[in-house]
Amino acid sequence: MSKSRPLSGRWRPFLLIAAASSTLVSCAVGPDYKRPDLPVPASYKGAAGPAAPAPALPAEWWALFNDPGLSRLAGETLAANLNIRAAIARVEQARQSTRSAAGSFFPTLSLNPSVRRSGSAAGAATSYSLPLQLGFELDVWGRLRRQYESAKDTEQASADDYVFVMQTALADVAQSYFTIHFYDREISLYQEALDLYRKQLDLTQTKYRAGLALQTDLLQAETQINSATNQLIEVRRSRAKQEHALAILLGRPPAEVSLDAQPLTVAIPTVPAGLPVNLLNRRPDVAEAERQLAAANAQVGVAKADFFPSFSVTASGGFDSGSVEHLTDWANRVWSIAPGVNAPIFEGGQLAAAHARAKARYQELVASYRLAVLGAFRDVEDELSDLKLLSDKAVSLEATLTSAREYSRLTELQYRQGLTTYLQVIDANQTLLTNELSAAQAHLDRLNATVLLMKAVGGGWKGEDAPLAR
Repeated sequence: MSKSRPLSGRWRPFLLIAAASSTLVSCAVGPDYKRPDLPVPASYKGAAGPAAPAPALPAEWWALFNDPGLSRLAGETLAANLNIRAAIARVEQARQSTRSAAGSFFPTLSLNPSVRRSGSAAGAATSYSLPLQLGFELDVWGRLRRQYESAKDTEQASADDYVFVMQTALADVAQSYFTIHFYDREISLYQEALDLYRKQLDLTQTKYRAGLALQTDLLQAETQINSATNQLIEVRRSRAKQEHALAILLGRPPAEVSLDAQPLTVAIPTVPAGLPVNLLNRRPDVAEAERQLAAANAQVGVAKADFFPSFSVTASGGFDSGSVEHLTDWANRVWSIAPGVNAPIFEGGQLAAAHARAKARYQELVASYRLAVLGAFRDVEDELSDLKLLSDKAVSLEATLTSAREYSRLTELQYRQGLTTYLQVIDANQTLLTNELSAAQAHLDRLNATVLLMKAVGGGWKGEDAPLAR
């Protein structure tokens, strides 16, 4: 058996080429990413007071409502919401794509042992081969680096999308929770109204038997009760459906979710809006749009690099013998090395079309990014104006409600004394119920606007830190 010894100097050219490959990647064609110029306002139109950096808003923003039930549901949402789980899986997919793109910087090695039996008129022979093959692409024009940049930006976009999905799910749960308890408040109001209507019916029946009321008064009283009962049934139907929707957000079957009745009394916290310029970093959907734009920019470089020659090195080394016993003898060693160049000469316009398509895709995403930014500004302005106007509306409704209650009380008193008709009583009752329901609806609207403002400014952050996505 031959004595094995170190690799001969014939391998040195290959080793030198592989070692020098890093010095050949001196440039990366295509544009480097730069955030597009955007017109950013100095402050929000609907903000109260001068513009200033926002104070800390906790990542667990739902805690500001100081409602244990909401906090419990938020925790369940983070643990089990199926949209969040799907977004996490998308992040992992993107992460593995980035790892795959990073792998293109390294040589590929493969071991391909084989046994070959061949024959001719002179006889048959068996040969054994044990080659180790290596392939390596030299990233002279930066094509591989641009592909890696694109994969990395896509991965970050998926992370931002995950946070946006999470914020959306939490906001939906909060709004669903408030809506369910708003229905509880409506149910309570209708039940109180029905108690009053039944007492008025008893009074009307007494007056009718005494000849002090008409039969039409009885019919009107009964109709009012039936109408309120039908409305109460509809509210209960809406509550049940909203509870079913909440169950889906929690990743559970509707049969497993049931909230205790609790009239909506949650206080409305104050939410700082911060400065508009900070919104570009704090909104995960805006950050996602920008990362997608950066990924498309890198793809322009990939398409540009395809116009230039590509350089590669392929090599193999191993053993080849007609005998298994002597396969690894040093005398049976074989090797080869082959630098390669692939230069496009005529591609029928495919490369130019691919480059133009990449540039057009980039321009599309520039418009999408600008639209996302404008949409973010609009979201904040919408909720700021909503909160201000809904606060004014709540004050007006409270004054109206006070008047409606007094109107109802005096009308019932006058009816007892025979000074007014039952039609007037019905009008007073309906006015009071309508204003009670309007006040409850306004409170729900303010809570929902607060939730949407928290989402619009990017969820939770501390000082000038980046959003929760980071």
